[in-house]
Amino acid sequence: MESLAPAHFAPETVYLNTAATGLLPTPAAAAMGAAIGVLAAGAPGNVDFSATVDAARSAYARLVGVPASRVAAGGSVAVYCGLIAQSLPADAEVLVAEGDFASLVNPFHTRPGLRVRTVPLERLAEEVRPDTALVAVSAVQSADGRIAGLGAIAAATRAYGARTLVDVSQAAGWLPLDAAAHDFTVGVGYKWLMGPRGVAFLTVPGDLGALTPVFAGWVTGEDPWQTCYGKVEPLARTARRFDENVAVLSYVGALHGLALVEELGVERIGAHDRALADRFRAGVVALGLTPVPAEGSAIVAVPGVHGAAERPAAAGVQVSARAGRLRAAFHLYNSTADVDRLLEVLARR
Repeated sequence: MESLAPAHFAPETVYLNTAATGLLPTPAAAAMGAAIGVLAAGAPGNVDFSATVDAARSAYARLVGVPASRVAAGGSVAVYCGLIAQSLPADAEVLVAEGDFASLVNPFHTRPGLRVRTVPLERLAEEVRPDTALVAVSAVQSADGRIAGLGAIAAATRAYGARTLVDVSQAAGWLPLDAAAHDFTVGVGYKWLMGPRGVAFLTVPGDLGALTPVFAGWVTGEDPWQTCYGKVEPLARTARRFDENVAVLSYVGALHGLALVEELGVERIGAHDRALADRFRAGVVALGLTPVPAEGSAIVAVPGVHGAAERPAAAGVQVSARAGRLRAAFHLYNSTADVDRLLEVLARR
């Protein structure tokens, strides 16, 4: 099995670390370089990159199945989780999964007056109670690749009138998603969507989810260039009222990763990624190791590997060490040769 887009990437290592940071397509790097030239020269167009941000917003909206009017553009999952945390009433209960990513759960822990209850991932749906206000969970667990039962979680929250917040950072780009099935989703663009750091998206319900735009700046106005000074009025009538004043160069690059995902299709990418992950799982079992059960995931975590990241790195293979395990992540630019190279390194233990 070969890479799905060899012409778009030029890695100098065997790169199996997308769960940490995705590779940047070469057209993205070129576009960012050209944009830097425009900024350095003071050329026309060096001020207003709003069309670029809106194009990225629209591309992301198509990928997750909602109108662009329901997508806010920012730079950080933690900022958007903080926005949601600040909008919850005092004494609200937030239900989260054990060991979920800090940027998702920490804003709820640090907001005074909230009750955060932590349960095993597999029990989230059954643990929803009448006093639960929000369930916050990653679609795919960063540490080990386990996939959340989002359908059951959504059904349980609807039964009790609670809301859902799903972090799609480790899913968007290879796992089909329906953001409309959840009240809120958040996700970064620098992993499976193959953009630079500094890109993140928030999706909200059609009624904007009762969120207070606590960090509303000039870009959140209905007509930003007409409300640069004083009170911004009116605020955008769409999710754009939750926009951050983003790092525009990152959005210039993000367009190309998003376009590649759209071109190849999430279903095709997901099938490719899962096939490589399954090959790796079978290989590590043959070596006498036991991966964390996470069937159907593009992320594979393997306990019991000494020098989990350092030893592969010394052999030119990039993986992560997370929660005491080796973590390998397989994406569209990987091939069976990459899988076999990592297995060869692990066989030398």
